Amino acid sequence: MASRTPSLAPDRLEKSLGGLALVMLGFVIAAVLRGRSEWSQIPAIVWIHLATIAVALVLTPVLLWRARGTRAHRQLGYVWAGAMFLTAIDSLFVRLINPGQFSYIHALSILTIVLVPVLLLAARSHNVSRHRRTVRGLIIGALLIAGFFTFPFERLLGHWLFG
Repeated sequence: MASRTPSLAPDRLEKSLGGLALVMLGFVIAAVLRGRSEWSQIPAIVWIHLATIAVALVLTPVLLWRARGTRAHRQLGYVWAGAMFLTAIDSLFVRLINPGQFSYIHALSILTIVLVPVLLLAARSHNVSRHRRTVRGLIIGALLIAGFFTFPFERLLGHWLFG
Protein backbone atom coordinates (compact mmCIF):
# COMPACT_ATOMS: atom_id res chain seq x y z
CA MET A 1 0.00 0.00 0.00
CA ALA A 2 1.43 3.35 -1.05
CA SER A 3 1.54 6.13 1.51
CA ARG A 4 -0.56 9.11 0.64
CA THR A 5 1.14 12.52 0.58
CA PRO A 6 -1.08 15.20 2.10
CA SER A 7 -2.30 17.84 -0.32
CA LEU A 8 -0.63 21.22 -0.03
CA ALA A 9 -3.69 23.00 -1.43
CA PRO A 10 -5.73 25.07 1.01
CA ASP A 11 -8.86 23.31 2.21
CA ARG A 12 -12.16 24.87 3.25
CA LEU A 13 -11.02 25.36 6.86
CA GLU A 14 -7.84 27.15 5.79
CA LYS A 15 -9.74 29.37 3.39
CA SER A 16 -12.12 30.25 6.22
CA LEU A 17 -9.30 30.88 8.69
CA GLY A 18 -7.64 33.26 6.25
CA GLY A 19 -10.91 35.14 5.85
CA LEU A 20 -11.47 35.30 9.60
CA ALA A 21 -7.94 36.65 10.07
CA LEU A 22 -8.80 39.48 7.65
CA VAL A 23 -12.04 40.18 9.52
CA MET A 24 -10.11 40.31 12.81
CA LEU A 25 -7.55 42.63 11.20
CA GLY A 26 -10.39 44.90 10.09
CA PHE A 27 -11.75 45.09 13.64
CA VAL A 28 -8.28 45.83 15.03
CA ILE A 29 -7.68 48.60 12.48
CA ALA A 30 -11.14 50.10 13.11
CA ALA A 31 -10.58 50.03 16.88
CA VAL A 32 -7.13 51.60 16.65
CA LEU A 33 -8.38 54.37 14.37
CA ARG A 34 -11.36 55.10 16.64
CA GLY A 35 -9.05 55.32 19.64
CA ARG A 36 -6.61 57.83 18.14
CA SER A 37 -7.49 60.48 20.72
CA GLU A 38 -5.97 58.20 23.39
CA TRP A 39 -2.88 57.06 21.47
CA SER A 40 -0.48 59.22 23.50
CA GLN A 41 -1.59 57.47 26.71
CA ILE A 42 -0.87 53.95 25.46
CA PRO A 43 2.34 52.26 26.69
CA ALA A 44 4.93 51.23 24.10
CA ILE A 45 4.47 47.53 24.92
CA VAL A 46 0.85 47.75 23.73
CA TRP A 47 1.96 49.32 20.43
CA ILE A 48 4.54 46.56 20.01
CA HIS A 49 1.83 44.00 20.71
CA LEU A 50 -0.54 45.56 18.17
CA ALA A 51 2.21 45.74 15.54
CA THR A 52 3.26 42.11 15.92
CA ILE A 53 -0.30 40.86 15.86
CA ALA A 54 -1.04 42.98 12.77
CA VAL A 55 1.89 41.34 10.96
CA ALA A 56 0.56 37.89 11.84
CA LEU A 57 -2.99 38.78 10.79
CA VAL A 58 -1.84 40.20 7.44
CA LEU A 59 0.36 37.19 6.67
CA THR A 60 -2.16 34.51 7.71
CA PRO A 61 -4.27 34.56 4.52
CA VAL A 62 -1.17 35.01 2.37
CA LEU A 63 0.39 31.87 3.82
CA LEU A 64 -2.84 29.87 3.84
CA TRP A 65 -4.06 30.76 0.36
CA ARG A 66 -0.87 30.88 -1.73
CA ALA A 67 1.50 28.15 -2.91
CA ARG A 68 3.23 26.21 -0.16
CA GLY A 69 6.66 24.71 0.02
CA THR A 70 8.13 27.61 -1.92
CA ARG A 71 10.97 29.86 -0.82
CA ALA A 72 8.48 32.73 -0.38
CA HIS A 73 6.25 30.56 1.82
CA ARG A 74 9.22 29.60 4.00
CA GLN A 75 10.46 33.18 4.32
CA LEU A 76 7.02 34.61 5.09
CA GLY A 77 6.41 31.65 7.40
CA TYR A 78 9.46 32.59 9.46
CA VAL A 79 8.19 36.17 9.66
CA TRP A 80 4.73 34.92 10.70
CA ALA A 81 6.20 32.56 13.31
CA GLY A 82 8.42 35.35 14.64
CA ALA A 83 5.44 37.71 14.86
CA MET A 84 3.41 35.08 16.70
CA PHE A 85 6.28 34.35 19.09
CA LEU A 86 6.92 38.04 19.78
CA THR A 87 3.20 38.66 20.24
CA ALA A 88 3.08 35.89 22.84
CA ILE A 89 6.17 37.21 24.64
CA ASP A 90 5.06 40.82 24.69
CA SER A 91 1.54 39.86 25.78
CA LEU A 92 3.04 38.67 29.05
CA PHE A 93 3.89 42.31 29.76
CA VAL A 94 0.47 43.70 28.73
CA ARG A 95 -1.54 43.66 31.94
CA LEU A 96 -3.56 46.85 31.90
CA ILE A 97 -6.78 45.55 33.46
CA ASN A 98 -5.24 43.98 36.58
CA PRO A 99 -1.68 45.33 36.79
CA GLY A 100 0.75 42.70 38.00
CA GLN A 101 -1.69 39.83 37.38
CA PHE A 102 -2.10 37.42 34.51
CA SER A 103 -5.45 36.63 32.93
CA TYR A 104 -6.73 33.47 31.31
CA ILE A 105 -5.74 34.84 27.92
CA HIS A 106 -2.09 34.64 29.01
CA ALA A 107 -2.38 30.82 29.00
CA LEU A 108 -2.72 31.06 25.21
CA SER A 109 0.49 33.10 25.19
CA ILE A 110 2.38 30.35 27.01
CA LEU A 111 0.92 27.74 24.64
CA THR A 112 2.02 29.87 21.66
CA ILE A 113 5.55 30.16 23.03
CA VAL A 114 5.66 26.35 23.18
CA LEU A 115 3.94 25.69 19.84
CA VAL A 116 5.88 28.08 17.58
CA PRO A 117 9.09 25.99 17.89
CA VAL A 118 6.99 22.83 17.31
CA LEU A 119 5.62 24.47 14.16
CA LEU A 120 9.09 25.34 12.89
CA LEU A 121 10.55 21.91 13.65
CA ALA A 122 7.64 20.22 11.87
CA ALA A 123 8.15 22.42 8.81
CA ARG A 124 11.91 21.89 8.73
CA SER A 125 11.48 18.11 9.00
CA HIS A 126 8.79 18.18 6.25
CA ASN A 127 6.16 16.79 8.62
CA VAL A 128 3.31 18.40 6.68
CA SER A 129 0.50 16.97 8.82
CA ARG A 130 1.98 18.16 12.12
CA HIS A 131 2.90 21.53 10.64
CA ARG A 132 -0.62 22.02 9.30
CA ARG A 133 -2.28 20.97 12.58
CA THR A 134 -0.04 23.31 14.56
CA VAL A 135 -0.66 26.25 12.20
CA ARG A 136 -4.41 25.71 12.41
CA GLY A 137 -4.27 25.47 16.19
CA LEU A 138 -2.25 28.66 16.50
CA ILE A 139 -4.55 30.56 14.17
CA ILE A 140 -7.70 29.37 15.91
CA GLY A 141 -6.41 29.72 19.47
CA ALA A 142 -3.78 32.44 19.49
CA LEU A 143 -5.11 34.69 16.72
CA LEU A 144 -8.87 34.28 16.59
CA ILE A 145 -9.96 33.19 20.07
CA ALA A 146 -7.42 35.37 21.88
CA GLY A 147 -8.21 38.19 19.46
CA PHE A 148 -11.93 37.87 20.11
CA PHE A 149 -11.35 38.25 23.83
CA THR A 150 -9.53 41.56 23.32
CA PHE A 151 -12.84 43.18 22.40
CA PRO A 152 -14.94 43.01 25.59
CA PHE A 153 -15.73 46.50 26.81
CA GLU A 154 -13.24 46.61 29.69
CA ARG A 155 -10.33 45.86 27.33
CA LEU A 156 -8.56 48.52 25.26
CA LEU A 157 -9.68 47.49 21.77
CA GLY A 158 -13.24 46.97 22.92
CA HIS A 159 -13.22 50.38 24.60
CA TRP A 160 -11.93 51.99 21.41
CA LEU A 161 -14.25 50.13 19.07
CA PHE A 162 -17.48 50.22 21.08
CA GLY A 163 -16.86 52.99 23.64
